[in-house]
Amino acid sequence: MSRKRVFGIGAGLFGLALAFGLGVAVGQQAAPTESKGVRFSPPTALDLGEEIDGVAGRQLRLRVVTLEPGGVVALHSHKGRPAVAYVHQGTLIEHREGGSVAEHREGDSWTEGKDTLHWAENTGDKPAMVIAVDVFKP
Repeated sequence: MSRKRVFGIGAGLFGLALAFGLGVAVGQQAAPTESKGVRFSPPTALDLGEEIDGVAGRQLRLRVVTLEPGGVVALHSHKGRPAVAYVHQGTLIEHREGGSVAEHREGDSWTEGKDTLHWAENTGDKPAMVIAVDVFKP
C-alpha cells in the first residue's frame, strides 16, 4: 500500500473520529450551577447521635423535592451526605459526572453515595415529586 493511500485512510479515519467526538462534546449539556423551579418541603429530621453510638452531629433527614416542568436541581455532591431517593410522581432525568444519564420514572428508586456528583432536570410536562432521604450534618 502506498504512503499516499495510507495517509489518506489515516486522515479519513481521523476526520471521522473528530466529527463524532465533536458531536458528542457539542451535544453534552453543561452542568447548571443554580437550581430553578424546585421546591423542598420542610425537612423531617431525626438526630442520629441520640439513636446510634458514633454518629453524633448527623441527622437522618427526609424531604419531598418537587421539580416543576423545566425545573433543575444544580450540580451537587453527596460526599459526606449519602442518600436514597424515590420518584413519587412524574419523571426525572439525572446527569452524573462522567456523562451517564438516567431517567427515573414514577416508582423508581436509587442511591447517591460519597462519589456521586450530579444534577437533575424535569423535561416532562407535569411536576416531578421525589422523596429524598439523606444522612445530613447540619
